[in-house]
Amino acid sequence: MRHHHKTPRSRLPFVPHVLALAIVFAHGVASAQTTITMASTTSTEQSGLFGYLLPEFKKASGIDIKVVALGTGQALDMARRGDADVIFVHDQVAEEKFVADGWGVKRYPVMYNDFILVGPKADPAGTQGKDIVEALKKLATGNVAFISRGDKSGTHAAELRYWKLAGADAAKGSGYKECGCGMGPALNIAASSGAYVLADRGTWLNFKNRADMVVLVEGDTRLFNQYGVMVVNPAKHPQVKVQDAQKFVDWVVSPGGQASIAGYKIGGEQLFFPNAGK
Repeated sequence: MRHHHKTPRSRLPFVPHVLALAIVFAHGVASAQTTITMASTTSTEQSGLFGYLLPEFKKASGIDIKVVALGTGQALDMARRGDADVIFVHDQVAEEKFVADGWGVKRYPVMYNDFILVGPKADPAGTQGKDIVEALKKLATGNVAFISRGDKSGTHAAELRYWKLAGADAAKGSGYKECGCGMGPALNIAASSGAYVLADRGTWLNFKNRADMVVLVEGDTRLFNQYGVMVVNPAKHPQVKVQDAQKFVDWVVSPGGQASIAGYKIGGEQLFFPNAGK
């Protein structure tokens, strides 16, 4: 009798398996046509913006976006190799050169947030205030611990500009260390070692392990942090999914995309400020 029950059961699962395979295969084919790759920055990713924004874009377009989060310099390199369809970064000088050199079709401003100097609450170097350049001068002369991203990211490029303005690009003090890492890890190192670090506000607001770290310098107009978006030029890389990539660009600078960016908040605080039409 036992055999009698077993036989139909062992045959039955065959049909669902075939169906499941067919569904997986069909889904694979469908998603292959509607997935684009975006090279972007660790600050945009680690602020949590994409987890909020990309489902909104998918609702509007049906297109999935695979994000590869690197520093801006590495993201631009990835796009130059043809490994991305669209690029979303924050180093305007580098972005304009990318377009001028023919790698990108056109640069669109999308949004901004700002950089902040974060450090131990006790502020041993006495940096607190609005002036980022004065703060870095104090850090250099005080030889206090400072963690630099050191990864050719947009944040690292901005940090180097501020050191230069402080006249300390060659002598940043003995406490200066490069981690060659993303924004989140750099904040973790600074928090655990009582060091100062230049961060983007979005990642800081999303950062949980603050220890005794506080924002010490903010509000300097030089700390403004603009983001831009570009489609990778198909003249250089014919495999670029230009139409789908352009759909993302058009959406993110449209009133709907801009409203989505403005709607992303942590603890009631807005992280990014849309300015595509400016």
